Amino acid sequence: MAKKEKEKGAEKAEVKKPLAVKGAEADVDVKTAEVELEQDDLAAFKAAKRAEEEEGLNRVIKDVTARQSAATSVSTESFDWDAFERKGFGEGYSSTERENLNKLYSGTVATVANSEVVKGTVVGINNRDVILNIGFKSDGLVPLAEFKDMPNLKIGDEVDLFIEERENAMGQLVLSRRKAKLVKGWEYVQTALDKDQVIEGFVKRRTKGGLIVDVFGIEAFLPGSQIDVKPIRDFDIYVNKNIEVKVVKINYTNDNVVVSHKVLIEKDLEQQKAAILTNLDKGQVLEGVIKNMTNFGVFIDLGGVDGLLHITDISWGRVAHPEEVLKLDQTVKVVVLDFDQDKKRISLGMKQLTPHPWESLPAEIVVGSKVKGRIVNVADYGAFLELQPGVEGLIHVSEMSWSQHLRNPQDFIKVGDVVDAVVLTIDREERKMSLGIKQLTEDPWTRPEVLTKYAVGTTHKGIVRNLTNFGLFLEMEEGIDGLVHVSDLSWTKKVKHPSEFTKVGETLEVKVLELDAANRRLALSHKHLEQNPWDTFETIFTPGSVHKGTVVNKNEKGMVVELQYGIEGFCTIKNITKQDGGKTEIGESLDFKVLEFSKEDRRISLSHRAMWSADVAEEKPAPQAGAAKRKPESKGKTIANINQQSEKSTLGDLEALSALKEKMSAAKSASSSEEGKSE
Repeated sequence: MAKKEKEKGAEKAEVKKPLAVKGAEADVDVKTAEVELEQDDLAAFKAAKRAEEEEGLNRVIKDVTARQSAATSVSTESFDWDAFERKGFGEGYSSTERENLNKLYSGTVATVANSEVVKGTVVGINNRDVILNIGFKSDGLVPLAEFKDMPNLKIGDEVDLFIEERENAMGQLVLSRRKAKLVKGWEYVQTALDKDQVIEGFVKRRTKGGLIVDVFGIEAFLPGSQIDVKPIRDFDIYVNKNIEVKVVKINYTNDNVVVSHKVLIEKDLEQQKAAILTNLDKGQVLEGVIKNMTNFGVFIDLGGVDGLLHITDISWGRVAHPEEVLKLDQTVKVVVLDFDQDKKRISLGMKQLTPHPWESLPAEIVVGSKVKGRIVNVADYGAFLELQPGVEGLIHVSEMSWSQHLRNPQDFIKVGDVVDAVVLTIDREERKMSLGIKQLTEDPWTRPEVLTKYAVGTTHKGIVRNLTNFGLFLEMEEGIDGLVHVSDLSWTKKVKHPSEFTKVGETLEVKVLELDAANRRLALSHKHLEQNPWDTFETIFTPGSVHKGTVVNKNEKGMVVELQYGIEGFCTIKNITKQDGGKTEIGESLDFKVLEFSKEDRRISLSHRAMWSADVAEEKPAPQAGAAKRKPESKGKTIANINQQSEKSTLGDLEALSALKEKMSAAKSASSSEEGKSE
């Protein structure tokens, strides 16, 4: 029994030894893979491995101790002997030997924690990895790609390392230099923000609205507005270059860092700005750079302070937009016109550095001279003709044509046209000049044939150019206009406004009533083309006569009634009353009695009530003083008189009325025929 137990113990010892050797082998093999020992060291290690059974575990531990002698940190933890025994080691050692081993091990292995940044020493470099010693029980591997920023890396260099895992599934130490740089980078960035430090970054690329800058391994955002005090139009010029910045904002939630280069130069600019404003004076000539352009002018950087060069002060000539003569980032010389030190506003001028063009205007240009130029602007009131850059004259719309009615200058001229003109007035001191185009042609009113062509009584056709409340203007020919008064449009119709009779652009036939060539006046009439029918109407529409009429309009005072031949009369509200009391409507035809006829006023007063009532005569206006009073007649006699007068007016004037109707119809037909031909 004892023999069997002894044999089992021997077997156990035989098993333990290989386990111990395997554990040491695994540890040393990892080290061998990480460090890639030279062939001599590897041979020595293999020899030690073969002699392990004889020398025991002590030689392995001493070898590990020798390799860890360079460790800088000393562990305060005790050697875990229980764990050592559980792995099959420590058998055959006394308590004293165990204590010595414990002291020896605890003084060579450092204690580290996950997610900690420590210093590490480069102990080896190969094609893929860098081997680093941090004083821990094993070395760590870091990919060589994480040391791209250290092209001269060599053994013995110290670097910061981030401990991801003290021991992974394979028992290896996992390190990262990239994460160590990030952790340290955030510390440096926070310190730079707290202490307002100037740091250097590397511009990696441009992005929407700014640049991405690498500071301490962290990608920070540099907004375009924070690159410089002046607008930057091309961000690409900063890419792949170093730039000094200041940290202005950190957002740990989004891992966002905002930096600024502008703040580095603003303090210097403030000092420069104060110096410039202190020494600024009107008339001072400065040099600046164009930093911005607008429709109304350009802003010029004078070295820390901006000034406005208005578009009217760029050139003596007319400039539509500053980009016609200037460019961004162009260096120009300007003169100070005015400045406000409180508001820090500076008005600049460029054209003031050259003589005014009016000073070089030839002396031969006087009133009556013919000049040529280019139209540079057209307004509602006229156009501006540029004789030379900075010298312009105004051509008023009234000086473009001999026509009396106003037109749009665009009808005569356009921007860019080269035209001839005559100098009407010139003031060299005020630098003003008025010009005319119509003066290049003869005034039509001064032609001798005008007096005979437009003699009183002659008939002509003209184009309606303008309508007013009192009449219309008719263009007889270019430069000669005439007026047709509203009362001279029709004999029979009461025209309140010319638009009721005609419209602009139509052709109208007229007759000359009056000619005043000296004052350029021509009075015309359309109705005088026909004989005045009121001379005949006076014999037809005699007071007391009865006529058929149609109600065409009504108002609060009465109704307008259209009689035969297109003539109109008026019937008051009281006189429109029907015998049966019914209401009279527009378009209704009734018999009317003429109460009053006025040839001068072209007025006819009518009454329907007089057809069935004898009281109408009493409603007429009272006669003037001295007039004889008429006795009231009986109802039967009044009706008899009405019938008699109606018959008399109808039969007695039939011949004259027929002749007048034929004459008016013939005149109307002739007028229509002429209008058709003109169209």
